[in-house]
Amino acid sequence: MIVGTAGHIDHGKTALVKALTGVDADRLKEEKARGITIDLGYAYSDLGDGRQLGFVDVPGHERFVHNMLAGATGIDAALLVVSAAEGIKPQTVEHLQIMDLLGLDRGIVALTKSDLVNDDELLERMAEVETLLSATSLKGAEIVPVSAITGQGVDELKAKLLALGESGKGTTGHARLAVDRCFLLSGAGVVVTGTVHAGEIKVGDHLLLTPSGLEARVRSLHAQNRAAEVGHAGERCALNLSGAKLSKEAVKRGDWVVSPALHAPTDRVDVQLKLLTSEPQPLKHWSPVHVHLGAAHVMGRVALLEGEMTRPGDSALAQLVLEEKVGVLAGDRVILRDPSATRTIAGAAVVDPFGPPRNRRTPRRLGELRALGRPNDAVLPALLREETGFVDTERFGIARNLQAAEVERLLAEADGTKVGAFGLLADTLATARTDIADTLKAFHEGSPDSLGLPPERLRVTLKKRWPPPVFAALLEQEVAAKHVAIDGALVRLPGHSLRLGAKDEVLWKKIAGDLTRDRFKPPRVRDFAQIYATPEPNVRKLLRQLAKIGRVVEVAPDQFFLRPVVAEMIGIAHCLGNDFTAAQFRDELDNGRKLAILILEFFDRHGITVRRGDLRRTVPQKLGQYGPAPSAEPAGAAPG
Repeated sequence: MIVGTAGHIDHGKTALVKALTGVDADRLKEEKARGITIDLGYAYSDLGDGRQLGFVDVPGHERFVHNMLAGATGIDAALLVVSAAEGIKPQTVEHLQIMDLLGLDRGIVALTKSDLVNDDELLERMAEVETLLSATSLKGAEIVPVSAITGQGVDELKAKLLALGESGKGTTGHARLAVDRCFLLSGAGVVVTGTVHAGEIKVGDHLLLTPSGLEARVRSLHAQNRAAEVGHAGERCALNLSGAKLSKEAVKRGDWVVSPALHAPTDRVDVQLKLLTSEPQPLKHWSPVHVHLGAAHVMGRVALLEGEMTRPGDSALAQLVLEEKVGVLAGDRVILRDPSATRTIAGAAVVDPFGPPRNRRTPRRLGELRALGRPNDAVLPALLREETGFVDTERFGIARNLQAAEVERLLAEADGTKVGAFGLLADTLATARTDIADTLKAFHEGSPDSLGLPPERLRVTLKKRWPPPVFAALLEQEVAAKHVAIDGALVRLPGHSLRLGAKDEVLWKKIAGDLTRDRFKPPRVRDFAQIYATPEPNVRKLLRQLAKIGRVVEVAPDQFFLRPVVAEMIGIAHCLGNDFTAAQFRDELDNGRKLAILILEFFDRHGITVRRGDLRRTVPQKLGQYGPAPSAEPAGAAPG
């Protein structure tokens, strides 16, 4: 378990930690010279039975509250230090407010310097502290009189700290460590220290730094100040990292070391915010604030999602719009301080780390946030019944640091069905399926001369307008189940087909023969109109109708090729090699420079070829766009 000290400057926090552990947590020269803690200090107490207490000693001076916050968000229990000689002071109150806003409900009060007061004064101080705690999450915490000088109460305090139990941090999720220090160690390289918030980190693991995305491998590690092979959730660890782009300058306090699955930096975070009762005035929409999250400290603004202001003591949904990206997950705690960084004003619990930039105040979004605010086992049943009707299972798993199997279990318990990367209720899926079928049926009845609808037009025509990725997953499932069919670029019901009229059928057979015979230099629309004495608009309408179902391709205005011929020409271009000219392509087709250029420009527009000056090369991923990709290697290609 990690215990964090809290309290006013010069109330004896560092001296008490030294009495408990034998370690002086002040490590900086400035701290030694001035006799105050400036930055975070760490100490460990070995209990001799394999157990350890880890201590984070934080600064008590108001100027260093930002340093205090960097350590406070990683602790499991609070050790509130109050001098029996001086009593409650400003930083005592602010540190206690921070502990309360962080939701810490395990802790003990150490009444230090007890050897300097008599029994009556001691009782008076204890009563004052009890009153102070009564409105916080540490209400009822035990108060232990101690003296770091005489040793009074130190053993009792240590026993009571142990009785608080072990760390409650999650052990089943992906690995996640909050970096609060980075330095270079001679002969080892980059070392970062911090608290493991979830999962476990092993020697040899390949991890990422968030938000930078830099890759890092764990060369070695220390857990609770001991060499180890594994660092577990709830332990303070020092990681010796290596990576191609890793340096001391590339890592800063506030970064996270995470499993690759958790790398998802964000700058819009939806939270449930609580404004301190002690605030002198309401918090207004778009107020600037200092945001402390994990060990990170960034500037941001509060976008209130319900109303234009929040009154002291009230809670409200809000979005924190940050000036830089951070690593954050649902359930993380946030502390907000005023623009001048002189006082703590509010705390917040993260509801959704991936807040939307638009429509964040709509009733539908607020309903989602209320559902997301529930515990893991209750959130999916509520969320699946919201107006949106679906859950992005990957994003849900990342936001709550859940393994894929755990998300699948929660979805099954909520009676949900997996469709691609999304979860839906069976009733919702059945309704969507009916909606797709009914919409296509109505279209076929109203437009019998059309084969089907383009997917995007179908999506926006449905009664419920699904987001494109969700609709794509629904459509893919319907195609796999053979409830709908895809013809070229169109979606249709399986029983529907385009039937040409008798005259059009006769005309098409003639045109198809010409397109086959002169496949690389086919006649244009006006040519067919003249040859077969048919109005030009009728020929154009017929060929564009056939283009919709994928029989022909309009490579240039009024210039149609059979679809297999387009695939053949792509293969010819591919076999010309990595850099070919329009003249080479023209010679292979023997169809004239003008038409060859029109074909190549069509390839360019569709990403089949890339042009650099007078040279072109084919794009391997696009070779099968109009038919089977050519199997031959291009001329001059390096052997595999």
